[in-house]
Amino acid sequence: MGLLDKVSNFTTARELMAAGAYNFFRVIESAQENTVRYKGHEIIMLGSNNYLGLTNHPRVKEAAANAITKYGTGTAGSRFLNGTLDIHIELEEKLAALVGKEKALVFSTGFMVNQGVLSSLVTRKEAIIVDRTDHASIIDGARLSFGDVRKYRHNDMENLELVLNKEKDTNKLVIVDGVFSMEGDIAKLPEIVALCKKYDAFLMVDDAHGVGVLGDHGRGTCNHFGLTDDAGLIMGTFSKSLASVGGFVAGDEDVMHFIQHHSRALMFSASMPPASVASVSAALDVMVEETWRHDALWRNNDIMRERLKDAGFDTGPSETPIIPAVVGEDMAAFQMCSRMAEEGVFVNPVVSPAVDKGNALIRLSLMATHTEDEINKAMDIMARVGRELGIVNK
Repeated sequence: MGLLDKVSNFTTARELMAAGAYNFFRVIESAQENTVRYKGHEIIMLGSNNYLGLTNHPRVKEAAANAITKYGTGTAGSRFLNGTLDIHIELEEKLAALVGKEKALVFSTGFMVNQGVLSSLVTRKEAIIVDRTDHASIIDGARLSFGDVRKYRHNDMENLELVLNKEKDTNKLVIVDGVFSMEGDIAKLPEIVALCKKYDAFLMVDDAHGVGVLGDHGRGTCNHFGLTDDAGLIMGTFSKSLASVGGFVAGDEDVMHFIQHHSRALMFSASMPPASVASVSAALDVMVEETWRHDALWRNNDIMRERLKDAGFDTGPSETPIIPAVVGEDMAAFQMCSRMAEEGVFVNPVVSPAVDKGNALIRLSLMATHTEDEINKAMDIMARVGRELGIVNK
């Protein structure tokens, strides 16, 4: 068997392309706003994580441009050596204050945060306990740690306690998504905190989809539940509500000190470029000042959720502006995405193994800047396409 046999045996994507049902690596020709240009046409974007609608905000773009003028386009090194700018430190101070922790560290991507933190904090004969639907970066980071990886059923507190009890004599870290990126539901943080205290487990919350969406002024899931002090670490990303790319982790100063001297993902990778740092900093300011965005996001969430349910779609356990519409088989999700794009709405397919086989879904996500007319137009199209494909009966 040759090394590249797996390459020739991989035919799924080309078969979807041939069937006109391939919906990945699609090329967008404009800024990520509530409408985008796709294949030369303006269509409604319901597949973006730009929750607060800040990626094209004038203040955010101006901050990025000014940073390039002052600092250039890159740092030419890692944070550990020559790549720490004064604006990195200023951003870290803002982030720590936002999530209520002593100190924060910024990484070049959110994926790298989970890889870097988990692989540095957990070692052999220790354990990482994850929700089985946690983000891929958590799973990869856990594997890199050399610790034992234990999974529990999604948001199942009885199963989590069973796993914790089996590891009761082991040093252990529990990591959970604050908001789950596909299902759109919220972690049962009060119960998780109680179990972590009972079994002496250290808790880390991945709030990539919670910052900007939940809590006071978008301070996240821990703030939402009033449990900031009970999470040892809070991480977040900048590619969702904060309009850029990168990520951060925040916690006690001594833990951050350890991570910044042991995390290979931080020490051996070039630091966030100046434009990204400045745009995140400006986005944080706008998020806190323009409180209407948070209100508008949740208003839009209520409108779309109601329209989906009226049309007969199963929206699963979603509680946030990430709303799944369950469609069944993988091909149904691909066909629906293709039809929706043709009709003027950009949505995303989520298929196995990201979800269980037979539970493929259309992942819809809202922005604060969507208008009620845009949402209703998109839902009219989705209801009609769903009926025509036999996904819903109404």
